[in-house]
Amino acid sequence: MIKNRFFLTGLFLLALIVLYYTFFDGGNMTSADGLDESINPETYRQQVDEQRKKKDNFLQTDSQSPITDKTAFKGLIYFKPDPAYRVKARLEPFADKTQKLVVRMSDGSEEVYDKFAHAVFSLNGEACRLLIVKLGNTYSILFRDATSNKETYGGGRYIELDPDQLTDNHAIIDFNTAYNPYCAYNPTYACPIPPAENTLPIAVKAGEKYTKQE
Repeated sequence: MIKNRFFLTGLFLLALIVLYYTFFDGGNMTSADGLDESINPETYRQQVDEQRKKKDNFLQTDSQSPITDKTAFKGLIYFKPDPAYRVKARLEPFADKTQKLVVRMSDGSEEVYDKFAHAVFSLNGEACRLLIVKLGNTYSILFRDATSNKETYGGGRYIELDPDQLTDNHAIIDFNTAYNPYCAYNPTYACPIPPAENTLPIAVKAGEKYTKQE
């Protein structure tokens, strides 16, 4: 069983960081409800669509792709890019920086992550709170929502956060970049299961959807 902590390769993580730098303005970034108003919506949608095309090409051609039948692969399916799902969150860091989280993997094993902070934000008019975990230099949110096991993967989705855009008190969370782990497409991989506290009661209609790839 191959362990797969996170889906994105360095190429796609770098691409997402570029997106953050392109649209992130350290000044007056957000509206009162937490939405990021510093971006041009049309340009943002084009950028997201372009990164999705690059990801499809990777899955169809790269030896590290989890897709077993690459000739039949027609591309992933997504919700349309929506800037409303790119929000500014207030961070609640842990006073004890040594706190750990034991994360269960899909193959029954366990991995230990650092607890970084809780992210508090508003989405679709609802107050939300998610745990951010850290493994090495990777900051991530492992979550489920009301679309899980319906429109999206039942095992949950992940979001990577750019370390350079994390401060002691805020972060940008872009649900348009939410993605499925390798084990969604190939059972030989083992992936982390989101902690129970990271289950949102609302439907996050952003990011990657799910259809089983043969």
